[in-house]
Amino acid sequence: MTRPVLLTLNLVPCRFIERLNRFVALVKVNGETRKALVTNTGRLEEFMISGRKAFCVPKEGGKTDFVLVAFEDRNGKGAVIDTRTQARAFERAVELGLVPWLSGCSIKRKEVKVGSSRLDYLFECPDGEVYAEMKSAVLRSGDGREYAMYPDCPSVRGRKHIRELIELSKVGKRTMIFFIGAMPGVKRFRPYEKGDPEIARLLREARKSGVGIHALSISLLPDGRVLLERPELEVEV
Repeated sequence: MTRPVLLTLNLVPCRFIERLNRFVALVKVNGETRKALVTNTGRLEEFMISGRKAFCVPKEGGKTDFVLVAFEDRNGKGAVIDTRTQARAFERAVELGLVPWLSGCSIKRKEVKVGSSRLDYLFECPDGEVYAEMKSAVLRSGDGREYAMYPDCPSVRGRKHIRELIELSKVGKRTMIFFIGAMPGVKRFRPYEKGDPEIARLLREARKSGVGIHALSISLLPDGRVLLERPELEVEV
């Protein structure tokens, strides 16, 4: 099956060495040790293994030379850990009309202030506005490793966003949370109870309150193409 290309990145192969802190990792590029920006605040222990093949993109300015975008995963494809790339790919999929649960919708605004939080998107849809939050699901599970999961560690910010969506839903606003399963081969999404049991509980409450819960999957080819793997994953909460 031909999968739509959403983006093409200027990839530089690298080897992961270690994570220095939440936002910076050491990578080896062409035999030299360099610093790379990490935009994903998850622990990513499944991927951040010393010596593992990864993919970076060059970066200008700041204290890092590259952005750590992905790790080699299955069948030569990459798992996209970079949240900015995930967002750009998702937005392109919406623009191309490839997301079935956002059919006819367009992005009205980003970084929408709601209460004491900022939600990622406000969509304009045929039947009204939808407030939405995007989360990165780059933890794999299941006998066939077919599940994408979130979060891989406790997330106070994630809990806060889900609570905001629940409150908006209770006052009649349309709301949604969706997950980017950024790994090849995943078919389903579920919350990772061990990572944060409160988020799993809140997602169940959110569904009962009318918050839409959706997921899709993307992957990366070694030539830099970001593919839409599945426009809709089965969601289990």
